[in-house]
Amino acid sequence: MAKRQPPPAPDAAARAVDASEHGDDGLVDRTLRPRTFDDYVGQTKHKDNLRVFVEAAKRRGEPLDHVLLSGPPGLGKTTLAHILAHEMGTQLVSTSGPVIEHKGALAALLTTKLQKNDILFVDEIHRLNPVVEESLYPALDESVFDVMTGEGAFASAVRITLQPFTLVGATTRTGLLTAPLLSRFGHVVRLDFYPPEDLAQIVLRSAKLLGVAIEQEAAHEIARRSRGTPRVANRLLRRVRDFAEVLGTGRIDLARVRHACERLEVDVAGLDDMDRRYLSVVIDHYDGGPVGVDALAAALAEPRDTLEDVVEPFLLQQGYVGRTPRGRVANRKAYEALGKSPPAGGGGRPPQADLFDEE
Repeated sequence: MAKRQPPPAPDAAARAVDASEHGDDGLVDRTLRPRTFDDYVGQTKHKDNLRVFVEAAKRRGEPLDHVLLSGPPGLGKTTLAHILAHEMGTQLVSTSGPVIEHKGALAALLTTKLQKNDILFVDEIHRLNPVVEESLYPALDESVFDVMTGEGAFASAVRITLQPFTLVGATTRTGLLTAPLLSRFGHVVRLDFYPPEDLAQIVLRSAKLLGVAIEQEAAHEIARRSRGTPRVANRLLRRVRDFAEVLGTGRIDLARVRHACERLEVDVAGLDDMDRRYLSVVIDHYDGGPVGVDALAAALAEPRDTLEDVVEPFLLQQGYVGRTPRGRVANRKAYEALGKSPPAGGGGRPPQADLFDEE
C-alpha cells in the first residue's frame, strides 16, 4: 500500500498564504477554473506548446501524448488537465496516486472508465504504489493490461486490450518519480511562479466571476502578496472581500487590501507570521545559522514535517534561507525582510568562522 503523507498541522492549514488546498479551496477553484486555453492566464510558453500538441493530435485522430505537469502546489496543474480534456473534446477521469492502492483498482479505471482518447489524470503521481506503477507500463506503451488468473501452477496471464488514452500526471516532486515512469511521458511541463502582472489579471477575472467590485490597484496589491501562486491570490481575494463586505461598502480598494492583509499578517513580500517567526529564530536565536531543522522545530513548537513541507519551500525558493550540510542559514534577504542589518560577513555566516580566517 502506498505510504500516506501526514496532513498539515492545524496552524499550517490555517495560513492564508499556504499554497496547498484546504478549506473551501476545492469548490472555489472549480468555480473559478478556466475551461479553455484562451481563458488561462500565464504560463504562455507552455500553453502555446500544449495548444499545438492538442491540435496535432485532433487532426490525426490520435490520443495526446502522455503529459507530466510538475511544479509547486497551487500553480494550476489540475486546471491544465481539465483544459486539455476540454480542448481535446474528451472525458477527464481524475484520481490520485495514493487512491490507486492495488492493481485491481487500476484495472477498474482503465477498463471501465476510459473511452477512446480520454484523459486519465493522476494527481500526486509520485506516490503511486510500485506494483501499480509497473502494471501501468504496458497500458502506456501498448494499450494493454495483463491480469493474472488462478494461483500457483494453474496461474495464467490474460491480456486485455484497452482503448487508447492519455495519462496526465501531476507532481510537486519530479525527483521522486522513477526513471521508467518519467521516460514514458512525451512532454514534461514545469510550471513556474507567476509574475505579479499575470496574477493581477487572475485576481480581476476571479473578482468578476465572484461578483466583487475591485479597483486595478487593489488587484495588483493582492498579486504582490500572493507568492506567485494563483491559489493564494484567489484565497486572499476572498478574505479581502470578507473584510470589505463587513467593514466597508463591499468594494475592494487599495486601502482595504492593505488593511485586510495587515489583519491577516501578510506583508508585501507574501510572508506571514509563521515565516517571520521562522526567520527570527534563525537570526536571533542562532546568529543566522547554521541550525538544524530539529532545533528549529523545537524552538518553534512545530512538527519537523510542517517546517520542511509547508514553511521552508517558499523561503528556500525565494532565497530567504539556505540549506547546507550543517543546517539552515539566513541569507541577506531574510535580514532585510525583518528590518535587521546583516552581519559584516554576510547572512548565515557563523561567528566562529572568523577564528579560521587568514589575515
